Amino acid sequence: MSCCDLAAAGQLGKAGVMASDCEPALNQAEGRNPTLERYLGALREAKNDSEQFAALLLVTKAVKAGDIDVKTRRRIFDAVGFTFPNRLLTTKEAPDGCPDHVLRALGVALLACFCSDPELAAHPQVLNKIPILSTFLTARGDPDDAARRSMIDDTYQCLTAVAGTPRGPRHLIAGGTVSALCQAYLGHGYGFDQALALLVGLLAAAETQCWKEAEPDLLAVLRGLSEDFQKAEDASKFELCQLLPLFLPPTTVPPECYRDLQAGLARILGSKLSSWQRNPALKLAARLAHACGSDWIPAGSSGSKFLALLVNLACVEVRLALEETGTEVKEDVVTACYALMELGIQECTRCEQSLLKEPQKVQLVSVMKEAIGAVIHYLLQVGSEKQKEPFVFASVRILGAWLAEETSSLRKEVCQLLPFLVRYAKTLYEEAEEANDLSQQVANLAISPTTPGPTWPGDALRLLLPGWCHLTVEDGPREILIKEGAPSLLCKYFLQQWELTSPGHDTSVLPDSVEIGLQTCCHIFLNLVVTAPGLIKRDACFTSLMNTLMTSLPALVQQQGRLLLAANVATLGLLMARLLSTSPALQGTPASRGFFAAAILFLSQSHVARATPGSDQAVLALSPEYEGIWADLQELWFLGMQAFTGCVPLLPWLAPAALRSRWPQELLQLLGSVSPNSVKPEMVAAYQGVLVELARANRLCREAMRLQAGEETASHYRMAALEQCLSEP
Repeated sequence: MSCCDLAAAGQLGKAGVMASDCEPALNQAEGRNPTLERYLGALREAKNDSEQFAALLLVTKAVKAGDIDVKTRRRIFDAVGFTFPNRLLTTKEAPDGCPDHVLRALGVALLACFCSDPELAAHPQVLNKIPILSTFLTARGDPDDAARRSMIDDTYQCLTAVAGTPRGPRHLIAGGTVSALCQAYLGHGYGFDQALALLVGLLAAAETQCWKEAEPDLLAVLRGLSEDFQKAEDASKFELCQLLPLFLPPTTVPPECYRDLQAGLARILGSKLSSWQRNPALKLAARLAHACGSDWIPAGSSGSKFLALLVNLACVEVRLALEETGTEVKEDVVTACYALMELGIQECTRCEQSLLKEPQKVQLVSVMKEAIGAVIHYLLQVGSEKQKEPFVFASVRILGAWLAEETSSLRKEVCQLLPFLVRYAKTLYEEAEEANDLSQQVANLAISPTTPGPTWPGDALRLLLPGWCHLTVEDGPREILIKEGAPSLLCKYFLQQWELTSPGHDTSVLPDSVEIGLQTCCHIFLNLVVTAPGLIKRDACFTSLMNTLMTSLPALVQQQGRLLLAANVATLGLLMARLLSTSPALQGTPASRGFFAAAILFLSQSHVARATPGSDQAVLALSPEYEGIWADLQELWFLGMQAFTGCVPLLPWLAPAALRSRWPQELLQLLGSVSPNSVKPEMVAAYQGVLVELARANRLCREAMRLQAGEETASHYRMAALEQCLSEP
C-alpha cells in the first residue's frame, strides 16, 4: 500500500468502526471521542507497517481536529509508544509515491502530541530526539509545502515543551538546538519568529551555557538584530529594544554592533515618547553601559550630545520616580538610570579622552546633583523592613559612586544620611551571603538578564569606602562616622577581607576590587590616625588591626605585583606604631621586629644607583618595581619615611635593629655613589631625617655611619643636622 493512499486509510477507518461498534455506550459514558477511539482500535489491530501507518494518519488527523485531554493523550501514547515514531524519524527511504519528509512529519506530529504532557516531554525517548529535531529547523525544502510547514510547527512545539521542563534547557543546549535556532532565525524561513521566541527563553534560562555552546551563532543573531534595530522605522524598534538586552553577550559586545545600537537608540531617545516606549531604550542603553562603558558611543560632537542626552534623561527619570512620595517606583527602570548616571560620573571625572566637553560636564554635574538629592531623599524614607530589598542596594550603590568623586555638595543631606548608611552597611556585612544575593538581584533588576558583572561587588561597604575616605578628612562627617561606630566596622571588614588574601587562599581568583577595597580601608585609617589619634589609642579594634598589620607585612613585601598594597600596610602600620608605642606588642616582640624589618625593606628598595651614558657618576633612580607605580606610591613612601623617623626615639630597640639590617650603611653608600645633583631636595630631607634619628638614638649607629664616610656624605648633600650629629662623640 502506498503511504499516501488515503483510500486504504479510509478502508482501515471503516474496519475500525466495525471493531468498535460494541463499545459506543462505554465511550459516551467516559466522554471519549468516538472517532478517535475507532482509529485507536484500528491502530491496535494493525498487522503490518502499512496498516499501522494508515492508522497513525487517521489518529493524527483526529488529534489535530480538536483539543484532547491528558487521559486521551496518554491513551494515544499507550497505543502508539515510541518505537514506531522513532522509525518514522530515522527512516532514510520513503515508499514509492511518498515525499521523503512525510514520514518524518508524522513522527514529529506524534512527538508533539506526546510532548503536550510535561512528563512525556522530559522522557529520555524525547530528549534523545533533540539533535534530530534540531536538524529539521534548518532543512531545505519547498517553503510553500503545507506538510513541511506543519512539521516545522510540530518541531517547535516539541522543543518548546522540552524547554519548559526543569532540565530541558540544558538538554536542548547540549543537543545543538541553540545553533539550529540561530540559523533558522537568520534564514528567515517559515517559523523563524518561533525560533527567536525559543532563543529568548533559553537565554533567559541559561545565558552562560548558551553563549558557551553557540557564541558565533548568537553573535550573528545579535548583528542581525542590531542592523534591524538601526533600520526600523515602525513600532518594531520598541520590540527590539526589549529583545536586544537578552542577546548581548555576558562579556564584551562586538564593536561592529556599536554603530547600529547607538544610532537606533539615538533616534528613539531623541524623539518625544511615552514612558512605555522610552523605558526599554533606557534599559538597553544601561545594559550597554554596563558591558562596554562608553566605548559604544562614538567620539565627537554627536557622541557627546548623545551621552549628555542619556544622562539627562536618566536624571529626570530618577527625580520623577523618587521625589514624589507615595508614587509607585518602576525599580527596573530607575536602576537602569542609575547605571547611566554612573557612566555620566565616570565621563565627567575623566581627564583624558573624555567624550564630554567642559560645559557639558558642568551641566551634567548639576543635573546629577539634583538626582542624587532625590536618591538621598528616598533613602531617608527607607525603614528597616526594606533594607534587604535590591532597589535599596542599587540606590546605595549610585550614592557611593557619587560620593567617591564629590562630597562637597549636598554635605548637609549626606551628613543626615550617614547614620543610615553605617547601619545599612553593618547589616549587610553581618549577613554577607544575603549581601551577595542582593548584588545579583540588583544586576538582574537593572541591566543583566541573569548574572551580575564584575563591577557589581557583593557588599554595600565596599561601595561606600571611597566616599567615606573623603568624608573622614572633614570634621563634621568624621565625627558622625565615629559616633555611629564606622571605625570598628571598618576594622572588622578589613580583617575579614584580609583573610581572603592570606596564605591558603588562591589570590589569583580574587577580583581586583578586594585589593582595592583593602587599600581604600588603609587610606581611611590613615586619615583617622592623622585627624583622630585619640581614637586609635583608645579603641581596642585598632590594637587588633595593628597586630594583623605586623604579622602580615613580612610575607606581603615578598609577593610580586602587590607593592602598592604593601606600601599602604607598611605606612599605616608605621603611623599607628608611633601612637601605640607603649603597647606590649611593640616592645621588641618577634612580630614587631618582623614588621619593622619588612618596612625597612619597602623603604630601602625604592631607589638605586643607575649609570648614565657619557658620565662617570651614576644618578639616583627609581628601582624598576617602583617606577611604574611611583605616582601612586610616592606619597605613601614619604609618609612612611616620616613615620619611621618618628618611631625611632619611641622604640629603643629599633635603632639597633635597623643597624643590623645595614640600612643606614647602605643608604650612605647609595648616596655616596650617585651625583648629589640627581637627588631631589625632598629625598635629601627624607634620608636625613631617618639617619639623624638613628644616629641620635644609638652610639653604634653613629660609629657605623662614620665608618661609611657619613660626615663627608652629609657635607656633600648639605645635611647640616646629620653632619653635626656625627661630629659629636
